[in-house]
Amino acid sequence: MANSSKLRVMISSRCNDWFPAGQKSTTLTDIRKMLKREIEAMEVAGKPTFEVWINEDAPPRGGTWDSWDTCIEAVKDCDILLVLSNGNAGWAQTGGEIGICHTELMTGLATAPAKIRLIDLGPNSPSTGDEGARNKRFQDYVQTQSLFRGAPVKTIDDLKARVNDALHDAVISLTQAGVREAAKGKFHSGAALDWSRLDFASRETAMIHAARGTLAARTGSSESDGSLFVRLNKHDVLVEVHAIPAALSVAAARERVGQPFLRDHQSVAALTGKRGGPVHLIACHKTATESQAAKLLGFPDATLVAAPFGIFAADPVQKVQFAFVTNCRDETTTRHGVQRFLEWLTQTGEERLLVERALARARIVRAIAKEVSA
Repeated sequence: MANSSKLRVMISSRCNDWFPAGQKSTTLTDIRKMLKREIEAMEVAGKPTFEVWINEDAPPRGGTWDSWDTCIEAVKDCDILLVLSNGNAGWAQTGGEIGICHTELMTGLATAPAKIRLIDLGPNSPSTGDEGARNKRFQDYVQTQSLFRGAPVKTIDDLKARVNDALHDAVISLTQAGVREAAKGKFHSGAALDWSRLDFASRETAMIHAARGTLAARTGSSESDGSLFVRLNKHDVLVEVHAIPAALSVAAARERVGQPFLRDHQSVAALTGKRGGPVHLIACHKTATESQAAKLLGFPDATLVAAPFGIFAADPVQKVQFAFVTNCRDETTTRHGVQRFLEWLTQTGEERLLVERALARARIVRAIAKEVSA
């Protein structure tokens, strides 16, 4: 898809399946074409705003391109990806492969998960053999991503309304995210320069205040005796906020944090009931690498993920978890980085796993504290 002055929307779905399922009157191809016409007719400030890509209307490509390549390229190019899913994985060349619908969703999640809106069409007719196995893999994959999609739509009118809601939400949220990104500006002027003028202690305090304030403002968060609990996957998780006020390569700055999880047992008084944690959020004034995170963790065989917000690390044995939120140059970039971390947890399904590890970590911390006090 070429560069455009309009927002590019791609509709990903099966083509020849019936909708609603079991009623052989309208195919998803018919619905996709109808949605394309209606979306492209929408206006903002009196001007057409969207262009819609569906494979039925895609122009021919060169001989080195096949339909699979074309669809994947469209996923990467689009600004908003509408996934209309009935649980069918789509076409594949051989039985062991994943389907094209599965691949499109996977590609979207790998490149820009925030642009995806998943609409549940309800289950289609069950399949058997290779197709059934392929669909089951797709359904399991969708389930593990924990993408919010609401109740399944059951009529064409419901589907059109859900698509309009998804477009409205995507335009608002993606625009706001873009404004926050643009607001960061350059690091040699403005608030970033003000923070650079601070000494380590003052900058560390400012970074912790901004990061902690963002977490505290999240729905369900609470504070008790100086401890901050963030509501994640219906559980209260103790989050300890730290800050490295310079590059991680600067020993004096790095040592202000050290290995904070070695002191987790000191937080045992806050871990009452079914509370989990601690999870450590470390605001970094500059960048961080996976190797630096592994070195701080002190355990190489761990989950280490380089994400848009920075680095996430989790020890599968001791259940230690921390997130480096990088480039916290001023209050805006710090708050934005923490927000992207929380969004990443939700979009990838890592939130559930983080909570499971946090609950386990709380049990370990209680055991350590008991031994220390014995």
